[in-house]
Amino acid sequence: MSKYKCGEIVTGYVTGIEKYGIFVCIDDQIDGLIHISEITKSYVRNINDYAKVGEVIRAKVIEEENNNQIKLSIKDIDYRITRKKSTKIEETEKGFSTLIIMLNKWIDQKTEEISQKK
Repeated sequence: MSKYKCGEIVTGYVTGIEKYGIFVCIDDQIDGLIHISEITKSYVRNINDYAKVGEVIRAKVIEEENNNQIKLSIKDIDYRITRKKSTKIEETEKGFSTLIIMLNKWIDQKTEEISQKK
């Protein structure tokens, strides 16, 4: 049973742009492709005019899941999501010290979790 159905509007972020289309990550398991023919009804001179890598967009599912991939379209929908301007992240006094302290613990926890699944 597919997680996403034809006609459903999904939200994802652009992970890549090629001459033939836009790659979108919908969730941890599902990726999608917006083929160049599904971008607009008019001629697409430059795909980069329609999306940027890292941008969050909406897309319509036009073909259901197959091997964790779906076909998407932005042709007939308002796909742009207005985002607030990001604020600059300020470094704290601790800097990377938390990462230095916790990294080995996190690696050990994940290794244990993976070994329990086997």
